[in-house]
Amino acid sequence: MGDVAAKVKVMPNSPEVDLDELQELLEDSLPQGAKIRGFERDDVAFGLVALLPTVIVPDDAGGTEAVEEAFSGVEGVESVSVENVGRL
Repeated sequence: MGDVAAKVKVMPNSPEVDLDELQELLEDSLPQGAKIRGFERDDVAFGLVALLPTVIVPDDAGGTEAVEEAFSGVEGVESVSVENVGRL
């Protein structure tokens, strides 16, 4: 089995959320075996900026559900959605 790369859209709950701190919290919340291969930022509207981490998970780990749950539990996160998924 290989690895799966997923681009995940993480919406903060307000424009006042410190995105650098949020990035660190997301990295710290990752389940075992998952890793982040970089972040992008996407201007949404009215000063709100979404984080778009590319997460690498083992193919046999059950997909991105564990990562989505972990990210959803981070303080300052409004919503989490998977934008696209592909095999490495």
